[in-house]
Amino acid sequence: MTPGVQLLAVGAAAPSWRLAATEVGAAWGRPGGRGQAAVCAPDEDTLTLAAEAARRALLASGLQTDIVDGLWWGTSRPPFAEGPSHAVLASAVGLSHRSGGALFAGSSHAGIEALFGAADAVGAGTVRVALVVVSDAIVPGLGTSWEPRAGAGAAALVLVSHGGAASLGARVTRTHPYLDRYRGDDETATRDLYDPRLFREEIFLPAMRELGEQLGTNDIDRWSLPDPDGRLGAALARQLDAGTPASASVYAALGDTGAAAALLGGVCALDAAGTVGIVGWGGGRATGVTITAREPVPGAAAVADVLKGGRPATYAAVLQARRQLVASGETVPMGVPPQSAQFVRGADEMLGLLGARCVDCGTINTPPSIHPHCISCGSAKFVLEPLARHGRVYTFVVNQTMPAPFVAPLPLAVIDLDDGARVMLQVTEHEGTLEIGSEVELVVRRYAHERGAPVYGYKARPYAIREDQ
Repeated sequence: MTPGVQLLAVGAAAPSWRLAATEVGAAWGRPGGRGQAAVCAPDEDTLTLAAEAARRALLASGLQTDIVDGLWWGTSRPPFAEGPSHAVLASAVGLSHRSGGALFAGSSHAGIEALFGAADAVGAGTVRVALVVVSDAIVPGLGTSWEPRAGAGAAALVLVSHGGAASLGARVTRTHPYLDRYRGDDETATRDLYDPRLFREEIFLPAMRELGEQLGTNDIDRWSLPDPDGRLGAALARQLDAGTPASASVYAALGDTGAAAALLGGVCALDAAGTVGIVGWGGGRATGVTITAREPVPGAAAVADVLKGGRPATYAAVLQARRQLVASGETVPMGVPPQSAQFVRGADEMLGLLGARCVDCGTINTPPSIHPHCISCGSAKFVLEPLARHGRVYTFVVNQTMPAPFVAPLPLAVIDLDDGARVMLQVTEHEGTLEIGSEVELVVRRYAHERGAPVYGYKARPYAIREDQ
């Protein structure tokens, strides 16, 4: 147990596509089974999901980003295999350059590890406010039995030393050096279990039963249990006499979300008072923790709406988005390499969505790096500040022809933000709903994968697409 660690608020996010199991089965000429999995569109990944979940958790907490002392992020596959994954997410969320934290990766157990890292920092008094984000966007092996279940999603939790609606409680861990899902250094797809029956009978169920029974001595009201294949979660729940676990709704809507699965199932159950038992697994480890809510945790009630979203996607489109199906031919590289000095100078204003407000006349100039003088009065006195994330379309154009890797039709919109700034951005998830005067929100998206590095920035998303969230 970590003393003095409180949960202030939570948030969740899911990608915009849903892949039906029947779509996968039809492609391989076999019964597709039931259900669906959440899948990232081409401009989404584990980082964009993490940023959205973090934004919702912070909004539910009522805190400003500058009060957050650190970011603890857990994901089985960070966007940079080796690179500034943590720094890019921290900047996209709007955290201070002085914020701390850590990145946990390498298995689906990374989400639980991120939670404990943040909780220990809060309990030790080294930070006052910690932001925990868990996210994943699994890429399964082609034709594997796991492929129809491999999903994506994110959850975020704001931890504080006092004043929260819930408290972190007991922890239980078990380890077994068994090679479960894994991928090699030169592999992009995660492998399925080599011997599912061995894993089920001799590894997963015995270890989880032992862990769950020990954790269950804390009078747990609701559970979040792992469900690697769509059946093991229910089998474990029966052995623990846990009823229908709260995580079942997450698996039904999103599939197996990897490192995010344990906490996504947990935050679903925090919309009412009671004790929730959360169990995560992966990388030869299984860990459980209890969270006791004295009252509904802010942000938890909105998680169910997040799960309802998503648009049907074809199997071919999903393979293209995952870059498992790549068109032949040349692509047009960006004029400015991501590692160049010019790109580095503009990275903060792109990820932090910054504008330069003129001290003399108040006009907000965007982007700041290309406006040495105010476009209204010519002054050179500026104050950098974050831009509003909401606005209305002033005008737009839809490009019907685009060079690879961009995909047409591609809308570009000029947007008048609520704070008076005017920006021009790509539009995502438009589905033909874009109109002059329509409301949009700005969200973090992946613009390209350039010279081996993902490139992120903001896009505009019409409100009509996510009006249920």
